[in-house]
Amino acid sequence: MPRIAGVDIPANKRVEFALRYIYGVGPRVAEAVLKEANVTLGVKAKDLTDDEVSRIATILDRDYQVEGQLRRTVASNIARLRDIGCYRGVRHRRHLPVRGQRTRTNARTRKGPKKTVAGKKGVKELSRG
Repeated sequence: MPRIAGVDIPANKRVEFALRYIYGVGPRVAEAVLKEANVTLGVKAKDLTDDEVSRIATILDRDYQVEGQLRRTVASNIARLRDIGCYRGVRHRRHLPVRGQRTRTNARTRKGPKKTVAGKKGVKELSRG
């Protein structure tokens, strides 16, 4: 199981898919890195030589923000939005959707499970009392 950028990438997957297990590496970045490192597409991650693994790791460290560095950057960007009190920062602070989605229905991923609030009593129950 090769280790690149502090992440154990799965050995039985093709290398272009295995690289996507690294935070900040998607399809385009993975393909660009492999092209620059002269690694053939379609080879399994377990079949990579140590030289190829080190070339991939060097390219990722040199040209891209991945893993911890990228996570810190994203967290600092969100903290900056919160601190200046802009609309997006307020939405982050309240754990609501940030990009204009509706919240009357849906938005359960962001808001969490439903919190049931006691409803009003029905008309029949009020007339009895």
